[in-house]
Amino acid sequence: MTKDDLHEKGLAMRTALFGEAFEKRLNAGTYDADPMMRKFRDVALENVFGALWTRPGLDLKTRTLVCVVTDVATGREPELALHLRMALRQGWTEDELTETMLHMSGYVGVPLIREAMLAASKVFAAVRAEQAD
Repeated sequence: MTKDDLHEKGLAMRTALFGEAFEKRLNAGTYDADPMMRKFRDVALENVFGALWTRPGLDLKTRTLVCVVTDVATGREPELALHLRMALRQGWTEDELTETMLHMSGYVGVPLIREAMLAASKVFAAVRAEQAD
């Protein structure tokens, strides 16, 4: 597969995971105006979304939960916000995601979970507001 093929495959996958409206907002706010971040986006589209997310073996719903769990466990709040959106779009509920984070408190610690829950609360409220519009 060529670099261009991976890029197109990755763009299609990321758009499917985020939804077209959020994908456009993300590009406009983070990537389009900054040449360095455009380069990062292109690498992520090819290597992460084009190669990893399209591999066989796990469904998209499971892959989104893996991302949420790793973000929570490593304290990656900005990425957690993105991956929570993906997880909601793939069918995880707020309650299931909340319970996942609460369960993790016994394994990664209450401070990380508190921070993750605060971030999740903001994301859940934003997604509910967007859906109401």
